[in-house]
Amino acid sequence: MRFLIQRTRSAAVHIDGIAVAESHGLGMLILIGISPDDTAEDIEYLVKKATQLRIFDDEDGVMNRSILDVGGDIIAVSQFTLMAETKKGNRPSYIRAARPEVAEPLYREVVRALEERLGHPIGTGRFGADMQVSLTNDGPVTIWIDSKARE
Repeated sequence: MRFLIQRTRSAAVHIDGIAVAESHGLGMLILIGISPDDTAEDIEYLVKKATQLRIFDDEDGVMNRSILDVGGDIIAVSQFTLMAETKKGNRPSYIRAARPEVAEPLYREVVRALEERLGHPIGTGRFGADMQVSLTNDGPVTIWIDSKARE
């Protein structure tokens, strides 16, 4: 499983021109890629890591606070293209992305786990929908975490 985390000042997800999730103020937009062999252990690792990442400034302007510390919002969006393989040719292969019947329940569990850690609901996209995602990336700060690499 992969998380692409972007520190935001604002973010939104629109489907058919309708906002289904919006965040204003400090927060994170987390794009989530799911592989067929991902488990609850991958979810636990990534959710804990993401919510404890110290990527928000303290009073001295040092990135020393987590999303939990600043009380920010999270928008989580499933994005199978994060699992793209680009070694051969110019057309990405998505063979490493989980099929919807595997990925959707895992995505829902990620959302549940993030909400549990934050103590309140988070914004989401709609699994499998054509979404327009917008954000103001603050910094910019963008962090890539792969549960298999554990880097």
